[in-house]
Amino acid sequence: MWFQKQIALPARSRGSYLVTSEVLEALPEIRQYKVGLLNLFVQHTSCALSLNENWDEDVRADMSDALDRIAPEAGPKGQELYRHSAEGSDDMPAHIKSALIGASVTIPIKDGKLGIWYLEFRDMKHTRRVMATIQGEKA
Repeated sequence: MWFQKQIALPARSRGSYLVTSEVLEALPEIRQYKVGLLNLFVQHTSCALSLNENWDEDVRADMSDALDRIAPEAGPKGQELYRHSAEGSDDMPAHIKSALIGASVTIPIKDGKLGIWYLEFRDMKHTRRVMATIQGEKA
């Protein structure tokens, strides 16, 4: 059995956010499946989805800091690092971070806990669309 639905994440500025409860609230249909896979695909190129530690909030902050070191907005003396800056100095670094982390996650459907992260790489708040696809066996 297949099911697909587009959901929206609320507008947020740069940072790493735990969105498990928001995804599950937007997908009450998931409770109908006893086994399967949930694929989430964010339909934007300047943010990402990830699975990671969700017990210690410092992990999300450290992840954001590490990604800023990998793809900074400017050089040490403020010099421009990228040709592409159509939407501001955070534009190209956001695309680099998105490519490194990825646009989708696939999660087994089974009883238990999971932590779905949404990583926003732009300073300005954006509402993001996520395509959720469930494949599995209904209860």
